[in-house]
Amino acid sequence: MRAEDQQETGWRGSPELWVGAAYEALIEQGVDAVRIQTLGEKLKLSRTSFYWFFKDRAALLAALLDMWAGRTTAPLIAASTAYAETETEAMLNLIACFLSEQSFDSRLEFAVRGWALQDQKVLEVLRRVDAERLAALRAMLERWGHDPHDADVRARTIYLVQIGYISMQTRETLELRFARVPNYVEIFCGRRPAENELARFRASLA
Repeated sequence: MRAEDQQETGWRGSPELWVGAAYEALIEQGVDAVRIQTLGEKLKLSRTSFYWFFKDRAALLAALLDMWAGRTTAPLIAASTAYAETETEAMLNLIACFLSEQSFDSRLEFAVRGWALQDQKVLEVLRRVDAERLAALRAMLERWGHDPHDADVRARTIYLVQIGYISMQTRETLELRFARVPNYVEIFCGRRPAENELARFRASLA
């Protein structure tokens, strides 16, 4: 990059800076707070600097949806296909994904679901994503021998429980969640995890 380009980038900020500010506004106040002027004032950058990186507000909102996909759907699908020696271990991989803010951004998930209540296009995206996630869970269960109908019901149970935690803004200590995990695993797949599997699970979230 040329020196003058570096100077311009430093003066205008960066696309990541704008998206990061938009992310904070979205999760703290909702999509109506994602406004170019407001974000610019917070960042101490001009509207001109915004248009250097984005065509318009719609492009910034699209970038937020891309961030949401990367911080929620991508890790969930990765967890559903992660290596596991047993079905219960596979289920623990999935639960670990939901329990860790580093792997699944529940605040962003909650904010996007609120956004979808105001925007039909975002609602349509959300419904497609819900279907994609459920398909990944069904496929995981079918790989472990569940017939398609059973896999579908169990996948919905897993997903609706986890999204329910997020939508209801449920707050529990990690110790309480740990205490419930063996029962959740049994409900989700019909088997309880072994003690050594639970020990690895706890260690992975420590």
